[in-house]
Amino acid sequence: MQRAFNGEPAPVLDVLDAPTGRSCQVRAWRPNVPGISEVFHAQIVDYGYPLHAHDTWTVLIIDAGAIRYDLDSRQCGISGCEWVAVLPPGVVHDGRPAENAPGFRKRNLYLDQSFLPLELVGAAVDRTTLRDGQLRAALAHLHDGLEAGPEPLDAEARLAVIGERLNTHLSSSPRNASSVRGPEPVVALRLRRLLDDKACDSITLAEAARMLDRSVPHLVRSFTRTFGISPHAYVIGRRVDSARGLLLAGMPPADVASAVGFYDQAHLTRHFKRHTSVTPAHYARSTPRH
Repeated sequence: MQRAFNGEPAPVLDVLDAPTGRSCQVRAWRPNVPGISEVFHAQIVDYGYPLHAHDTWTVLIIDAGAIRYDLDSRQCGISGCEWVAVLPPGVVHDGRPAENAPGFRKRNLYLDQSFLPLELVGAAVDRTTLRDGQLRAALAHLHDGLEAGPEPLDAEARLAVIGERLNTHLSSSPRNASSVRGPEPVVALRLRRLLDDKACDSITLAEAARMLDRSVPHLVRSFTRTFGISPHAYVIGRRVDSARGLLLAGMPPADVASAVGFYDQAHLTRHFKRHTSVTPAHYARSTPRH
């Protein structure tokens, strides 16, 4: 469930409160995910952005209220749970609550210029608003994951699939389903071997794609179809297995987290408990003492 900025549950497309002295709230951060320059979550009431331009692609969804913006002299806007706005780099725009709307709550991704081909800038100006419920849901899930904690492999996979869908929307000759390469079990096996070798280290799917001469979305599709699990979930499982052995050998949980590739003990604990039902410390204490 999406949460409001005070941490309380907030349904999608609820009515924003009238200005109360803290009408605008913002959270922004740069995750360790290739391609994402910034994540920006904001609740805006009684405020309008001046004309400006970004060096990045901006992909925007609205969780409450409605937004209006002028993009290259075009009057645009979105609201609702099926719409996505795409603003290309270098194009001047503004932003404000839609008429008769008390404000809006939005989630932005600022994506590197290389995320989409620059020849799609014109198409993004012409088709800045996209009605695609699946794309909107995929973006919401990605934001939820980015907010929950550091899972760069999972975020990278989700972002690659989102990029592929955006490319299809904006391309003048979008690919049809028959032109997309089918899953390749042999490539999936090669990726699994690579992930096994790097399970306790950091490897990006972009690096794996270059090594295996395939696109990231294709690697994700091939792996998931072949093994019934995503690359990210597979790596987490391998890391938890390694952590179990080290914990039983007497290594402290904080050291185990670092040794098997988790960011910290909290990151290890979250996944370890999900896989085993208990915390790493409890698991270590369960060893019989003779």
